Amino acid sequence: MPLVKRERPMPEINAASMADIAFLLLIFFLLVTTMNIDKGILVKLPPWPDSPEQIIDVKVEDRNVLTVLVNAKNELLVEGERTDVRQLKDIAKEFIANPHGRKDLAESPQKAVISLKTDRGTNYQTYITVYNELRRAYNELRDEAARERFGKPFAELTPEQQKEIRKMYPIRISEAEPEAVGERLTR
Repeated sequence: MPLVKRERPMPEINAASMADIAFLLLIFFLLVTTMNIDKGILVKLPPWPDSPEQIIDVKVEDRNVLTVLVNAKNELLVEGERTDVRQLKDIAKEFIANPHGRKDLAESPQKAVISLKTDRGTNYQTYITVYNELRRAYNELRDEAARERFGKPFAELTPEQQKEIRKMYPIRISEAEPEAVGERLTR
């Protein structure tokens, strides 16, 4: 008796739940995927006053202000003179520390203010480069003071020691609202 092969029916895959599975996978990946977002520049702002009477008008002597302008052509002007951005850190360090006691530089690091003003047409990358150079000046001054006072870099100090160095060199960068500086300077 010959064997007769019977064809088996092919099992069917129920596709009705496939859409549900795809939807669940989509939701899962949306929830667990992290997006890289631009966090901006970390700057601690002073507290907002509770009332207008708490606003204090601080008078700063001209010698204690280093004016840094970036115009619409991305040109850097320090105290009205065109300057290369690579020189900015050293200019800022000398202004803040005033190691030779010059009368045209800041009286002390605690009184030194760097006024940074940009044009509305200033390139964002130029602004970041200028801002980073100013912060680098403060960071180097703090690091030098930490090495001189405690014999180690600022990053390795205890929180109390860091606080002491921050009091010696407080970061005082004043940023004014951007305006059409470039138009005014080119006239």
